Amino acid sequence: MTTIGPRLDALARGIRENRGLAHKRDIDAVIGRLGLGSRAATVPAGDDCAAIPDGDGHLLLAIEGFLDGFVAADPYFAGFCGVMVNVGDIAAMGGTPIAVVDALWSRDQEHADPVLAGLRAGAEAYGVPVVGGHTNTRNAAEHLAVAILGRAGHRLLTSFDAAPGDVLVAGIDLRGRFREPHPYWDAATAAPPQRLRGDIAILAGIAGDGLARAAKDISMAGIVGTALMLMECSNVGGRIDLDRLPIPDGVGLERWLTAFPSFGYLVAAAPADAPAVIERFTARGIAAAAIGRLDASRVARVAQGSEEAVVWDFRAGPLIGCGRAAGEGDVVASGEG
Repeated sequence: MTTIGPRLDALARGIRENRGLAHKRDIDAVIGRLGLGSRAATVPAGDDCAAIPDGDGHLLLAIEGFLDGFVAADPYFAGFCGVMVNVGDIAAMGGTPIAVVDALWSRDQEHADPVLAGLRAGAEAYGVPVVGGHTNTRNAAEHLAVAILGRAGHRLLTSFDAAPGDVLVAGIDLRGRFREPHPYWDAATAAPPQRLRGDIAILAGIAGDGLARAAKDISMAGIVGTALMLMECSNVGGRIDLDRLPIPDGVGLERWLTAFPSFGYLVAAAPADAPAVIERFTARGIAAAAIGRLDASRVARVAQGSEEAVVWDFRAGPLIGCGRAAGEGDVVASGEG
């Protein structure tokens, strides 16, 4: 029997108790109340975007709302993230963004201006126009939500198509900094726009070339927390080797496990295709590595050296409530919420 050291046990507990992952747990109740858990649906819920069959491909639709505390503390970056995180959701499905709309409430125009400046800068950086929205400058505080429309071909990357035996690849842009004291790793606001647009296209290339069928944008749940959601949706488990995670120089593992990278993706690929997936990232200067392997256990574990600790046992209970039933056929995923 493997003995779990106190540090690894504490890391696993920290992942489970991470505020960002706790927010993802709210999805379970919403799925039930809206009746979105039916597997009779062609497009069930649980992924980075809603994928709507359209002609020979799919329309992709997503929305992100931002915590009031974040908008108040860093309004410019909140506006920039309104585009950035939505573009990331489209990319995670193997798609290309088309346009965004925003909804902004603020106390007055003065408080709205930095949010709008960030939103405009994000739209210009990623080449995705803001085509409309809703504005109110007579509210009690600042609230922001941004929605995006995109398009993908018939080959989607989803959270539902990872399989036992797949290698889990992480691709993360480490060329950035934390926006102190927050957990946001910003590798975008100072990056050349052409580089940002080319980097986002990596996932569409992976999907189009059939190198993978499953991927997920690393969210506020962190690297391992995002992997948990991918595992649950695909009805698998797996082991993540913490020593293999791409990490910026000088950043501690504990902090990095709860960080939100501006560019970060998990891709589940067959062992034969994993090196090609890694090369797609590294060719553009993005750190990438095989960080683990998926299996049929339905138990998510983290490992360091010979030690291993359980982070989540999906046999005992759901995380976001979007897992595919065992034996169910292929599905296309809809909005994560």
